Amino acid sequence: MSMVAFGRTVGLVTARSTTRRQFRIGLEAIEKGTGRLSLDPDVQYDGDGVSFRRGDVLFGKLRPNLRKAWLADTDGDAVGDFHVYRPNQRLMTSRYLAYLVLSQPFLEPVMASVHGAKMPRADWGAVRNIKVWVPKLSEQRAIADYLDRETTQIDAFIAKNEELIALLAERRTAAIDRAVAWGSGAHAGTEGWRGGVPAGWSLSPLRRWVRFITSGSRGWGQFYSDQGSEIFLRIGDLQRDRLELRAVERQRVDLPEGEEGVRAQAREGDLLISITADLGSVAVIGASDAGAYVSQHVALVRLDRERLNPRFGAYAVSSSAGKTHFEKAAYGGTKIQLSLPGVREMPIAVPPLEEQKRIVERLDSVTEVVDGAVATARKAIELARERRVALISAAVTGKIDVGVVS
Repeated sequence: MSMVAFGRTVGLVTARSTTRRQFRIGLEAIEKGTGRLSLDPDVQYDGDGVSFRRGDVLFGKLRPNLRKAWLADTDGDAVGDFHVYRPNQRLMTSRYLAYLVLSQPFLEPVMASVHGAKMPRADWGAVRNIKVWVPKLSEQRAIADYLDRETTQIDAFIAKNEELIALLAERRTAAIDRAVAWGSGAHAGTEGWRGGVPAGWSLSPLRRWVRFITSGSRGWGQFYSDQGSEIFLRIGDLQRDRLELRAVERQRVDLPEGEEGVRAQAREGDLLISITADLGSVAVIGASDAGAYVSQHVALVRLDRERLNPRFGAYAVSSSAGKTHFEKAAYGGTKIQLSLPGVREMPIAVPPLEEQKRIVERLDSVTEVVDGAVATARKAIELARERRVALISAAVTGKIDVGVVS
């Protein structure tokens, strides 16, 4: 075994395809960190590609920190930002190479060598000089066999936890749907509000309960500042399955002159609703974020709190009925959007204020349990993925004895 420059162990394939092959693959078709395909191979890709053949390893050179690599099991064309590595069969096996390029000892110097701020790409001139551990071919095969077994178990564990999260999300949505469509236990047997509204409830567009609705200015970007004086809330601060904003460090801005920014300043109890990506994600502004300003991708909704409890309104937005409305009201082609009138016209069934409070208390209790279970499952997935990376890194640096006799 020895440490060898990576460029000695592989050749970089650069020849463009002269005939468009049936199997074509883009960078988005590869899962992060797993070495697996995530999209149907029948997806159509435009443009010329680099020809690869079975046994080559495709490595995503754009944003290599995403750890996208795939061991080709068929011939095809690589369309987009790939390095196509063809192993030197005297020094490197394909399966060992596929694990090697997902290891931290390889990725860290790759990421240190990227160029380009907005679209960082790995440079072959630097990658080829990275020193990698190259054991005998028999040991490479043994290491690949070992990693196949271990990563299969880890991936199965991750898949089970992802299934659990999906089931918990369904349970959460079902609880919300029952509560905001049928009310408290007194209405548990009543048909959903699309067929009949429970006694004492009022079904109407959201605008009936809104005092004010707006979105941020498109010009906010020029005021971004690490040292800005004001908190700036973006669509990424919203969570798909929680009514609270993400617990992350907030973007800050310098407040523009005039009234342009003031209208998009949030108050405690306001709702934030995403109107671009993840349509209908919603959060209730808490005390710590009161006074913050919002981006143009977020609708800021100020409710008549004497008639509509903000958390009840947020639960209604996150219900299946709310999401269905937003999907139907959305417009646009490649970039789906939701207009402010689309938000205002969302139908909502509203009970008396005291019943709203009881429903919110029950939903807060149910979702707290569900959210805790989801957080536990996500932490388990995170630790499993870290173990996967550590295991691969240890194996391809000779730190794990896989039982090969010299």
